[in-house]
Amino acid sequence: MSYATLMVCVNVDHVSKTLVGVAAGLTDKFSAKLIGLSALAITPPFVAEGVVIVDNASEFDVAQVKTRLAEAEGKFRAAAGAGREVEWRSALEIPTDALISEARCADLILLEKSGRSIDLYRVADSGAAILGAGRPFLVVPGSVKSLTADHVAVGWKDTREARRAIQDALPFLHEAKRVTVVEICENDQKEAARHHVDDVVLYLARHRIKAEGRVEIQLPGSSADQIIRFAEDEGADLLVTGAYGHSRLNEWIFGGMTHDLLASSPICCLMSH
Repeated sequence: MSYATLMVCVNVDHVSKTLVGVAAGLTDKFSAKLIGLSALAITPPFVAEGVVIVDNASEFDVAQVKTRLAEAEGKFRAAAGAGREVEWRSALEIPTDALISEARCADLILLEKSGRSIDLYRVADSGAAILGAGRPFLVVPGSVKSLTADHVAVGWKDTREARRAIQDALPFLHEAKRVTVVEICENDQKEAARHHVDDVVLYLARHRIKAEGRVEIQLPGSSADQIIRFAEDEGADLLVTGAYGHSRLNEWIFGGMTHDLLASSPICCLMSH
């Protein structure tokens, strides 16, 4: 099992050479095709007191948008390097919508971790894309220049999303030198957590993947911070988790694992919903 096609979501305003470099390295690792995707929507005029006001400083006509997308394509192809099977796709629409639509052709989608405040006419919303694309996402921090995925940590929770994530991560797990499945639980849930983790380790063994299981007691603070510390302490360079086991609105208001990992993880995260 492998990834045949990787898609990298390109920010038209900042084509990240490091993100494209990570994607290019993974296409070599999995002998995959690489697709670059960028989209840009024309900002609509706004209305004030019944009068349509057009802000000429921020309005793009179709020709200008196409020029920006063509420039992004050139930077993407240069960053991807020669000798790889590369394709470029672009669209004049909301980037999140374009990404969800084009996701049908990819096995894995890469995007760079973005800040909390983004312009949805110019940058894809990672949370909305993860929820809507029906594909696994590899979220890459800006500081990461390459991904070997030698040690993969699986953040386990007995949910539909976690089961989907571990299935989606099988190509990485097959290639990893070390795999650790960890569940963080309350003290009175240790026995159940151990049973869950042992089952997952056995599942992976049947896929010819040797993994070790760990159960960690929940410490004060967020689960995301604890699993990040665990991954860093163990030398993991890829973290696999389910995404949005709770509703996204609930996580936005109260916080949650996915919300916190997207905001703060210094490690690449493979997420599935």
